[in-house]
Amino acid sequence: MKRLSGLDATFLYLETPSSPMHVSGVFVADPATAPDFSFDRYRQMVADRLHLAPPWRRRLAEIPFGLHHPLWIEDPDFDLDFHVRRAALPSPGGRSELAQFAAEFHGIPLDRNRPLWQLYVVEGIEGGRVAIVSKTHHAAIDGVSGAEIVVNLLDLSPEVVRHKPAEPWVPERMPSDVELVAYAASSLARQPAAAVNALRRTAEMALNLRRRNQHPDVEAPPAPFDAPKTSINTPITPHRRFAMIDVSLADVKKVKKAFGSTVNDVVIALCAGALRQQFEDIGEEIEGDLVAMVPISVRTAGEQGEMGNKVSAMLTSLATTVADPGERLAAIVEGTRRAKDQEKAIPAGTLSDWTEFMAPAVAARAARLYSSMRVADLVRPLFNVIISNVPGPNIPLYSCGAELEAMYPMGPITDGAGLNITIFSYRGTIHFGLVACRETVPDLDRLADHLQDSLDELLKAAAERTAERPALSDRPPLGAAAPAPA
Repeated sequence: MKRLSGLDATFLYLETPSSPMHVSGVFVADPATAPDFSFDRYRQMVADRLHLAPPWRRRLAEIPFGLHHPLWIEDPDFDLDFHVRRAALPSPGGRSELAQFAAEFHGIPLDRNRPLWQLYVVEGIEGGRVAIVSKTHHAAIDGVSGAEIVVNLLDLSPEVVRHKPAEPWVPERMPSDVELVAYAASSLARQPAAAVNALRRTAEMALNLRRRNQHPDVEAPPAPFDAPKTSINTPITPHRRFAMIDVSLADVKKVKKAFGSTVNDVVIALCAGALRQQFEDIGEEIEGDLVAMVPISVRTAGEQGEMGNKVSAMLTSLATTVADPGERLAAIVEGTRRAKDQEKAIPAGTLSDWTEFMAPAVAARAARLYSSMRVADLVRPLFNVIISNVPGPNIPLYSCGAELEAMYPMGPITDGAGLNITIFSYRGTIHFGLVACRETVPDLDRLADHLQDSLDELLKAAAERTAERPALSDRPPLGAAAPAPA
C-alpha cells in the first residue's frame, strides 16, 4: 500500500461530473514499418511492459468518511481487457473524425473502482495509419511522469524489445474499512508537528514575498483572480472539443534567435496571438491582458522515474492588449522572467505541504459546490487559460513496431478555465493539443489555425528585426570609423 500525496489526491478532490481530472494523448503511428502490427500484438506488448508503468496496476482504496487521503493498492482484480480496447473511425478517418473520437473519450470520467487509466487502439485512419488514444488520471501522473510512461511503451527501432521485470508482480488484498481507518489514524497522529512546520515555512515565505514585491525595482507578475473575465471563463459542461495542429520547431527557433527569447516564450506568444485574434473574430472586447497558468516541474534529479505529481505553477501575462507581435513577445519574455523570479522565491514544497493537510471530504464537497452553484459566473477567473509545454525527443520512436508520427497531448479543464493548450515537441515538430468545453469554445478549430497565423506574424517580425542588424561581415572592425554615407 502507498498513500497518495496531498497534491496527487487534490486532483481527485477537484474532479466533478463536468470536470474529469485525467490527462490524455493521441499518438498517431504508421504501421508500414510493422507489417504484422495488430491489436493483439499491441495488447501483448502492453501486458509485457506493465511493470514499467506502475500506476497502471494500482487502484484506489478510499478511506471511510474521507478521514485521510486514499491509498494505492496493487489491484487484486486487475483485468487488462478492461483497459486496452479496440475501435475504428468512421470513413474517411481523417483528422476531424480522430479529433471527435478523442474529444468524446476525454470527456468520460475514469472508473474509480479500477486502475485509473484506459486506452484504445484506433484503426480506420486515412493512409492506413493507427492511433493510440489513452488517458491516465492526474492523481497518478504529471506531465513529466506521464511522458516517462509513454516512453517506456515505445522503442527506438521497429524491433519490439522484450522487458523482463526484475521480480514478479504481486497483487495486494483489499484492506477492510477497519484497517483503512486505523491506517489513517496512525498517519494523522503524525501530522500536527508537520502542520506547525508547514505553517512556519509558509509565513516566512509570505513575508519574504511581500517584501520582495514591495521593492520599487520589482514588478510583480499577475496575482490570482487578476485575470479579466471572458467567455471562456465560465462554468463548463462534461462535453469536450479537441483540436490539433503542428508547427515547425525550426520556425519557432528562428523567432527565438531573433528576439533572444526561449522556445517556451515563443510558444506562449503563439497562444497569445491566437487568442487575441480569436476574440477579435467573435467581437469580444477584453478588459486587460489575458493571464495564463503555466505548470512548472519541480522534480529533482533524484526524483526522476518517480510517478505522481511534482509540479508548481506560475501565472504570466499574455500581453494580449499589445497589437505588435514582436512587442507582444518582448512583453511575454519580461513577464515570464518576473513570474520565474517570483516562483523561485516560493519554496518548491509549499503547495505539497498544504495539500497534505487538506480534509478530503471537505475538499471534494467544496469542488462540487463550486460547480453546482456556478461560482465561476460570479467571480473573476483565477486565470484565463492553461498553457503547458512538455519537451519531447528529437529521434524517431516506434509503437509495437509502427513508426510514431505525432503526439498530441490533452489536458483537463475546469469551471472558470474552459480552455487547455498543451504542447509536445517531437522530431522537429511542435504538436499542439487544444481541449475546450464544447459549449464554451464552439470554434476551437479556428483557434488552432490561428496558432499558425500567430507564428507567421512572428516570423515576419523576426525577419524584419534581423534585417535591421548588419551581418557580422558588414560591420566595421573594432575601433575603425564607420563608412561615410553615400
